[in-house]
Amino acid sequence: MSRTVLITGASSGYGKATANLFLQQGWNVIATMRRPQPDVFAAGSDRLTVLPLDVTDEQSIKDAIAAGVAAHSAIDVWVNNAGIGLGSVVESTPDNTVRELFETNTFGVIAACRAIIPQMRKQGQGVIVNVTSSVAIGVMPLVAIYAASKFAIEGFTESMAYELEGFNIKARLVEPGYAPTTNFTANGSARMQGLIPADYASFAQACFAGMANYPTAYCTEAEVAEAVLAAATEDGVRIRYPAGADSKMLAELRWSTSEHRYLQRMRELFGPAST
Repeated sequence: MSRTVLITGASSGYGKATANLFLQQGWNVIATMRRPQPDVFAAGSDRLTVLPLDVTDEQSIKDAIAAGVAAHSAIDVWVNNAGIGLGSVVESTPDNTVRELFETNTFGVIAACRAIIPQMRKQGQGVIVNVTSSVAIGVMPLVAIYAASKFAIEGFTESMAYELEGFNIKARLVEPGYAPTTNFTANGSARMQGLIPADYASFAQACFAGMANYPTAYCTEAEVAEAVLAAATEDGVRIRYPAGADSKMLAELRWSTSEHRYLQRMRELFGPAST
């Protein structure tokens, strides 16, 4: 019998690529998005269901779970992919923008996990995959608020993983690098207007130059989808799955070197030392 995965934020980018990969692997896929668009998937499938789900709306989460269970009897894997981005200077980021980011990236993920865990306990098994970011491994400048929202989920997921082991439920993290081909930056551009003031212009320019001359290839949607599939299906106790050459480089730098060497290399990569 086919297994079932529910993916949030599946209208584009990582979520859409992940939905397509799971379909190719023979899974039942519940692709959710705030405003359902079934035509975002090139070819229809009797194993694909597109549902509305807004992670900031508790009832929306419950309704999606109920519909998924009614259709497939179980939701074997839940992928928290929905998220919003932000590039900004801390002192210029208003409270409403900070709260908007945390409502989706942090509180929305927590709410979705709280909602699906009872169903997975009832099933006797399940996997929760929370998609964070490479900034939760190695933090570049100008993403302090975004990084905070993702770091919170890193700690949340690791602690939750220990809680759920006794119920045969795994909690895992996929940490994508930067993928310029996604709509992630474009979707957040309006939110970022005016959040890097003139006093920071030269600093920001140096940071952006560092990103343009990155020492590795950028991440791709396919690499993230493959990491999510691995997190959903692998045995063992592994929690973190960096996705993309840049994320893997940062993970190695973060975990295999001294704090001094790590900070030195990050300054070399993103330009602060030269400003």
